[in-house]
Amino acid sequence: MLIEDPWIQLRQLTAARIALGRAGHALPTGELLAFQLAHAKARDAVLRALDLGHFRALDPLALKSAAPDRATYLRRPDRGRRLAPDSALQLSAGNWDAAIVIADGLSAAAVEQSAVPFVEAMKSHLPDWRFARICVVQQGRVAIADEIGERLGALFSVILIGERPGLSSPDSMGVYLTCRPRVGRTDAERNCISNIRPGGLRIDRAADRAAKLMIAARQQQLTGVGLRFTPSLL
Repeated sequence: MLIEDPWIQLRQLTAARIALGRAGHALPTGELLAFQLAHAKARDAVLRALDLGHFRALDPLALKSAAPDRATYLRRPDRGRRLAPDSALQLSAGNWDAAIVIADGLSAAAVEQSAVPFVEAMKSHLPDWRFARICVVQQGRVAIADEIGERLGALFSVILIGERPGLSSPDSMGVYLTCRPRVGRTDAERNCISNIRPGGLRIDRAADRAAKLMIAARQQQLTGVGLRFTPSLL
């Protein structure tokens, strides 16, 4: 016999797994199957390879991290933070305001879905900025943008990366902004915009927020916990 949870109406307001009800002492069969499907989608998001064809419109430079395969990437986070030697040799310093990096992270599907429209929207808010050629990195983690930005001589690095999938969000993209990127920067020296996906923060709002953060960061010449900005950025 299925017993509904008295808070079931709250499910209209959130994707969180609440008010699931019960069948005896167990979950209802439908909820159990839904959980298993969500878990499979999250697992697929972590393991699936990045399809570079999704980024042709951006004419990117294809790079690889020092993690040669997905298994190494998952077991050795440090290798995902640095470029493979042959990829590092493809970069040379210029005079750029920002270097945009796209990396698979823990959800290739997230950047395949959201990166191109996000980049186009963000750049439309920053018409006077000089952007280096966009880099797409396979097996990359957030800190790999530090090395890329440093090698390109950019004032800022902006990395778009697939976030760790939850059981209701296998397609969430995060954006990290770092001033004066260099190897060894810490997360306290970055600013992050998270949960960019159809069921979360809309691409247009995220791009507008990122552009405003970048403008404030350029004025103050820093990012991270020390960056001061107004509530209008939220």
